[in-house]
Amino acid sequence: MHIVLGGTGHAGSALVETLLSRGEQVALVARDRSKARALEARGARVLIADIRDVDALRRAYREGERLYMLNPPADPATDTQACERETVASMLRALEGSGIKKVVAHSTSGARPGELLGDLNVLYEMERGLKRTGIPTSVLRATYYMSNWDSALAMARDSGILKTFFPIDLEIPMVAPHDLGTVAADLMMAPLERTECVYVEGPTRYSSTDVAAAFAAALGREVKAETIPERDWIETFKSFGFSERAAMSYANMTRAVCEDDFPSISSTVHGKTSLEQYLRAHLGNTA
Repeated sequence: MHIVLGGTGHAGSALVETLLSRGEQVALVARDRSKARALEARGARVLIADIRDVDALRRAYREGERLYMLNPPADPATDTQACERETVASMLRALEGSGIKKVVAHSTSGARPGELLGDLNVLYEMERGLKRTGIPTSVLRATYYMSNWDSALAMARDSGILKTFFPIDLEIPMVAPHDLGTVAADLMMAPLERTECVYVEGPTRYSSTDVAAAFAAALGREVKAETIPERDWIETFKSFGFSERAAMSYANMTRAVCEDDFPSISSTVHGKTSLEQYLRAHLGNTA
């Protein structure tokens, strides 16, 4: 049995659907059964547990041997880094005595030690914590999700403007949730003793200008990318409802992405879904 944390999110649900399509038994952990109804209807089991409840989480783990560990994003109104460290600690403690024999960890390509760098720090700490458990672990790393652009749809449709924190011509690795789910399923189904670190991105890299062009093609109107100046990043995040600490963390994480040169890595897997294909499918789902 595959146990999946974060199974109702973009990447997690894609993983659950892929495993089910391959005839695998899957149980996803959720606080609220209503959010998992569609996947339950397709054959997934739903295990109710709060990710901060170590005992309940351990009981969920004991239902299977293979675990997909995805740390859920914290409410941006909180100190996101502190909250996400708490959930990582809970997920790791629950492994003790759980019987889990293999973990696939959902991480990020920029994982590194430090402070106030959001997921880059927290997921690095998760990777290190899993290594200390001695449980065979494979790590899945991606830089940027195509689904992160979903929230820009309304503005692009109404105003023809795509606001971005990145320089408009900076090309970065982006990946569709479905492709992440496919690679994650391959890792979950690999031999128990197999461990590896796999980077996942789409068929090519994209800039914000490319994203604007893809939106324009999908919406049938002109769309122009506009960069938010770095001096305005923290206030912009705060205008979205982020706390001061969360805004600082996300601004620092954004800066780290802008400064990355994204070197080619031999273990990179390229998904088949282009940005244009992803956006057309997303627009179809929201029509």
